[in-house]
Amino acid sequence: MASKSSASILDLVSDKLLDIPQTPRNLPRVMTLPGIINGYDGDSDDISSGCRKRKIIVTNMLPLHILRDPDTLKLSFSFDEDSLYWQLKDGFSPETEFVYVGSLKVEVDASEQEEVAQKLLEEFNCVPTFLPHDLHKKFYAGFCKQQLWPLFHYMLPICPDHADRFDRLLWQAYVSANKIFADKVMEVADPDVDYIWVHDYHLMILPTFLRKRYNRVKLGFFLHSPFPSSEIYRTLPVRDEILKGLLNCDLIGFHTFDYARHFLSCCSRMMGLDYESKRGHIGLDYFGRTVYIKILPVGIHMGRLESVLNLPITSSKVNEISQRFKGKKLIVGVDDMDIFKGISLKLLAFEFLLQMNPVLQGNLVLIQIVNPARSTGKDVQEAKRETYLIVTRINEAYGSPDYEPVVLIDRPVARYEKSAYYSMADCCIVNAVRDGMNLVPYKYIVCRQHSPHLDKSSMLVVSEFVGCSPSLSGAIRVNPWDIESVAGAINSAITMKESEKKLRHEKHYKYVSTHDVGYWARMFMQDLERASKDHYNKRCWGIGFGLGFRVVSLSPSFRKLSPNYIVSAYKKSNRRAIFLDYDGTLVPQSSIVKTPSEELICILTALCNDPKNTVFIVSGRGRSSLSEWLAPCEWLGLAAEHGYFTRWNGSSEWESSIPATDLEWKEIAEPVMRLYTEATDGSSIEVKESGLVWHHQDADPDFGSCQAKELLVHLENVLANEPAVVKRGQHIVEVKPQGVTKGLVAEKVLSRMVEKGEMPDFVTCIGDDRSDEDMFESIRSTVLSASATSKPEIFACTVGQKPSKAKYYLDDTADVIKLLGGLANASDPKPGSSARFQVTFDTIF
Repeated sequence: MASKSSASILDLVSDKLLDIPQTPRNLPRVMTLPGIINGYDGDSDDISSGCRKRKIIVTNMLPLHILRDPDTLKLSFSFDEDSLYWQLKDGFSPETEFVYVGSLKVEVDASEQEEVAQKLLEEFNCVPTFLPHDLHKKFYAGFCKQQLWPLFHYMLPICPDHADRFDRLLWQAYVSANKIFADKVMEVADPDVDYIWVHDYHLMILPTFLRKRYNRVKLGFFLHSPFPSSEIYRTLPVRDEILKGLLNCDLIGFHTFDYARHFLSCCSRMMGLDYESKRGHIGLDYFGRTVYIKILPVGIHMGRLESVLNLPITSSKVNEISQRFKGKKLIVGVDDMDIFKGISLKLLAFEFLLQMNPVLQGNLVLIQIVNPARSTGKDVQEAKRETYLIVTRINEAYGSPDYEPVVLIDRPVARYEKSAYYSMADCCIVNAVRDGMNLVPYKYIVCRQHSPHLDKSSMLVVSEFVGCSPSLSGAIRVNPWDIESVAGAINSAITMKESEKKLRHEKHYKYVSTHDVGYWARMFMQDLERASKDHYNKRCWGIGFGLGFRVVSLSPSFRKLSPNYIVSAYKKSNRRAIFLDYDGTLVPQSSIVKTPSEELICILTALCNDPKNTVFIVSGRGRSSLSEWLAPCEWLGLAAEHGYFTRWNGSSEWESSIPATDLEWKEIAEPVMRLYTEATDGSSIEVKESGLVWHHQDADPDFGSCQAKELLVHLENVLANEPAVVKRGQHIVEVKPQGVTKGLVAEKVLSRMVEKGEMPDFVTCIGDDRSDEDMFESIRSTVLSASATSKPEIFACTVGQKPSKAKYYLDDTADVIKLLGGLANASDPKPGSSARFQVTFDTIF
């Protein structure tokens, strides 16, 4: 919402700007309450069907033209048919219902707000947010335009004159504005059936508020600006809050893979999240939810542009331009007046071109149309001043009474006039130093296709830092900072053979005409539906406070292990098997001290001293460490190096699962690992008796992950004929003997118990990583295949709320210790052993 003075801006605009006939459209039915459609006489089934098709589009500004009558001061509204958010409707069937939520471009007095809101809802299906003036100023002109927008365009506030530094008050305004948007969305949304699509950097924490209100909301987000590299983004003091906001979506869209790659890199470096690509879809696992990433450049509305080209006024303007610049080659540029559009760099390149090619003087004209600046500030004023200085210098140096090298049009330009210039230009140049997408080249291509020339051809010179560049393979891509290179590209474009220009044009037109705004919207919504289809197949609950809120989404059968429940089953059982992982289960993964605590030793001793129990620690650690640390637990079974070595108790010998002669492959694998260790700073090799582990936890996240993938393939190739397996885990690449897993340890122990006639009626297995999943699966299959009449009660439990083959989970190692303490307290000691383990665990029951 802008100040009241902006209400009269449209009054100053020529009527010709708004003289395009309105495209006929059917207004969607109005839903005044969730699930209730005004004036609808159908049955309830039809209403439900209609609701399922509803899309809620949330944008900073509503797609409306607004005029205030100077006499009555009443506001009148009409749809802005050039708005991308209005045009995206055409990607769907006419029955699809759209509701828009956003701010108005004018300030509305509090006394008028209720009347205006009702009018907009009933006539336009729009829901205005009515941000207070001071809040909107701090939110939009402050945080969005002075902090987020420069940062996302790679401009850091290194000094006060360069950009505004972070201001906590502006951030609070941003949060408050997003909260108001969330309130308005939830007023009209039916979260069970509606799809909510949030747009652009103004509303990046809105998803957190919506997800907190309704855990299963179907929520997509599209970023229309660039997303900066992690080195730039990580300077933002509220970087985590914004990342978590975006991760509360089901689908996040970007124009290019570069922008998506930067976002994924930030998630990896700052939040430890890895992504996977499956069947062409990129997904991040975030607390059991898969957040999908979509790379989908936006398109233009073909019908809207073609209708403008067919207007008589457009044809008249084309003829006027043709007569005015007869015999000259035209280059066109259309840019906003801001520091990132590269207007001055374009002019310097054009100046250099004229200087180096005198033959072009008098024959080449640059038409530079300048759109009004979207923000104000000293940087915009400086860019404008520099533009005028360079234009004046060029025209004075190379112009004449009948020749003006640069025609600068710095005023509101009607759509038909821009289209006419596009149609007549031999070349279009977009020289931005950073831009999210930029649809100027697309519009130019379509206009050239409908130009009066018999040969349909066009040429593009496009900055490689613009979002549309990857999709225009026939364009001449340039580095806008290289003045000479840009000048050379322009010269190549205007001197290229007509046949080649035609081929490039045909390729571009085919792409632009098939990847229009409707295609973009339809593909995004199709992926959003796919991304959210499993919402009701999982149990969801929210965790975290404030902007750190997120939703955990897990299998319906997956639940937290209740101490009361397991202790009750434990007491009723007569023969028990207990399998425990070590790191991340009994000792925190992040702890520097890996030795067991005195409390843990007491608990394990009490469990082992119960004659009904068979207790095993199954770990990836070496046998020497486990033997030393757990020596006080005399009756504790140990399985070291994922089961390569096993020992049934403290007095028995270690058993090896395979002969040592089968480990000769280590001599092949170790030199390969050392090669990658030398090339990857922060990586290391752990040498075990049965295998080798390459760690990259302390390396650069991106480089370490890349090197791990390469090492995995390299080792698989050199060990193809060896009895070894190569596996990649969390920050590791491990090589170990074939047939050695934690699952085989559990199977071996349970089988031996069955052979001795001691079939367990209680089995507990607790672990935290991928290797422990083998135990969960092995225990289940072993028990199911046993011939016993009664099956034991199985408590397979993972540590942390994450997808798992286990049926239960515990939050962390502290919960594991408390749970085991409860079991120890319910145990009976062996004859002659120490008194019953005494500790109070009532707090967990």
